[in-house]
Amino acid sequence: MSSKTAAGEPIEIESEEQFAELTGEGLVLVDYYADWCGPCKMLEPTVEELADEVDGLTVLEVDVDAFKELAADAGVRGIPALQFYADGEEAERLVGVQKKESLLQVIERLQ
Repeated sequence: MSSKTAAGEPIEIESEEQFAELTGEGLVLVDYYADWCGPCKMLEPTVEELADEVDGLTVLEVDVDAFKELAADAGVRGIPALQFYADGEEAERLVGVQKKESLLQVIERLQ
């Protein structure tokens, strides 16, 4: 499993402990998705671009089927769902397919 990086590929969450560790500091975007979700697949390229292009942003992917309890604890009721964390605190939440420009505006505001 890769460690937290400033830019690159999204990190696929493999445990609740890893999730807690990686959302604890800095600016983090969490993408809650499922393999069967069409809108999630539409959003995936945008999330991957943000991971690659935005310095200082950590992008995490959480499969809601594999981590039902984690998604429920986060209050995820619909997917795709995006949560932004700033230094361990939830700072923004969006549900549904989002435009890259809108996400960049949120990131700029939170950085």
